[in-house]
Amino acid sequence: MNRRYLEVRARALSRLALIALIAVAGTVSAETLLIERVGAEGPGVAPTRGQSMAQVEARFGAPSQRLDPRGGQKRQWPTINRWMYPAYTVYFENNKVIDVVVNRASAEEIGPKPPIL
Repeated sequence: MNRRYLEVRARALSRLALIALIAVAGTVSAETLLIERVGAEGPGVAPTRGQSMAQVEARFGAPSQRLDPRGGQKRQWPTINRWMYPAYTVYFENNKVIDVVVNRASAEEIGPKPPIL
């Protein structure tokens, strides 16, 4: 199969998953989906993958909360550090950003569960 076909198929499946999520959530109303809010905010409002802890703190300020590190029990399991900001949670591995997860703005917004403290 060619790559273009697979990309189109993946987008179609993503749309179907979103429609299924709305159907499971109940009736469609004026609620905001988290993915819609994130798309509207645009780039540059959160750290990007590969930035160091020092770069994140210099650009976005000190986090509101530094959660306890997870992992690191074995050499092949790196320690993951988590910093919480009001709008998102930043995940670090070996002092570098590996992921940024946007927090829910309200209880009605459909999105990820809060992190385990």
